[in-house]
Amino acid sequence: MSDATSETIKHAVDALSIVTVVGTLIDMLPSIAALFTIVWTAIRIYETDTVQSIFGRKGEDDAE
Repeated sequence: MSDATSETIKHAVDALSIVTVVGTLIDMLPSIAALFTIVWTAIRIYETDTVQSIFGRKGEDDAE
């Protein structure tokens, strides 16, 4: 899978995540949708350069 495709998929799931949050806040979706959103958002935050540098993992992939 190319980087462009991967980023497109991430953006699509991010958009779905936002829709899920809004739907959950207005009680239109079940709690499992909220759980999905929390998990997905946590993964995306963990992947950021800032968090990776806190854990000392930034640049490890580049060294290989």
